[in-house]
Amino acid sequence: QLQLVESGGGLVQPGKSLRLSCAATGIFFGYDHTIAWFRQAPGKEREGVSCIDASTGSTNYADSVKGRFTIFRDYAKNTVYLQMDSLTPEDTAVYFCAVRPGSSIATMSPWEYDHWGQGTQVTVSS
Repeated sequence: QLQLVESGGGLVQPGKSLRLSCAATGIFFGYDHTIAWFRQAPGKEREGVSCIDASTGSTNYADSVKGRFTIFRDYAKNTVYLQMDSLTPEDTAVYFCAVRPGSSIATMSPWEYDHWGQGTQVTVSS
């Protein structure tokens, strides 16, 4: 059974960093999948933050996080990470990881993803 478990969220001051983890069971993050991070702030729609092609390592980022966030995967731990630097209050949201079959990083639409984790809260505040 496929399961995604996020961790690493918390409360952090503006300008600081956090690293989120998405650990998978029931699926191998090594081929023919795209894994993405989404976030959803109160009263807002869920938006794609970043995604990675598990086969090639190619990545894509939302404009709002380019240059600050980095997505990468660890084959040995079957985990995808989201390194978040220079955080701002606008990054406050529940962050979800999700996976879809196939290699497609061109778009990050929630309806393209069929398996989701439970989410982890990230709060950026002084």
